[in-house]
Amino acid sequence: MNAPLERLSLVIAGSRPWVYQAFQTWPGRNVHDVVFIAEPAGLTIERLAASRPDYIFFVHWSWRIPADVYQPYECVGFHMTDLPFGRGGSPLQNLLVRGVSDTKLTAFRVGAELDAGPVFLKRPLSLAGRAQEVYERASALAFEMIDEIVSTRPEPVPQSGDAVCFARRTPAESRIPDTLSSPEALHTFIRMLDADGYPHAFIDHGSTRIEFSNATLDGDVVQATVRLTTIPNRPV
Repeated sequence: MNAPLERLSLVIAGSRPWVYQAFQTWPGRNVHDVVFIAEPAGLTIERLAASRPDYIFFVHWSWRIPADVYQPYECVGFHMTDLPFGRGGSPLQNLLVRGVSDTKLTAFRVGAELDAGPVFLKRPLSLAGRAQEVYERASALAFEMIDEIVSTRPEPVPQSGDAVCFARRTPAESRIPDTLSSPEALHTFIRMLDADGYPHAFIDHGSTRIEFSNATLDGDVVQATVRLTTIPNRPV
């Protein structure tokens, strides 16, 4: 007969709606004492001191984590690359533009250097589908990994290999480039930006911005949903 899991104090920090959706269906909510934080204003020293977390898990968190959080507490970040490859911003988009179709979700100890801490776990992650679907898949996987970490308490091991760093993409880089060489490349470009809260792939025509989503690829034909908006402050 398996021994019951130790009840821990946990903080889950996630800034995207798909993280909270995964959290709501996570069985660990009924096993541990859990606080969910959705924005930096909620990640206060006073709040953490009150809950005294055994772990703080950062699942799709878009801000740097301050030293007065990661030094006194065991902070675990999740990154959508096989670290140390792909440290830095916009991992999904940077992987897809490089032609990568499968990656690892890496759980690592947060420290002073971005995405450079020792690794607790790595698990395979497919990059198929719209960005929204990939993010939802990654969030569900992150909670499975949280279960494994809190039940087995692994000691993280240092990253090995040469570090490859990614630059965070800007909204302007969502413009569909003229250099895309195939329908497959166009389909990938549209789907990698197709998530709630992200700047979708677009082209500008005069004072109109044309945004693309829900792309499908049928042979050499890309079909997509189109949204037209007026570009602010651009003369008609």
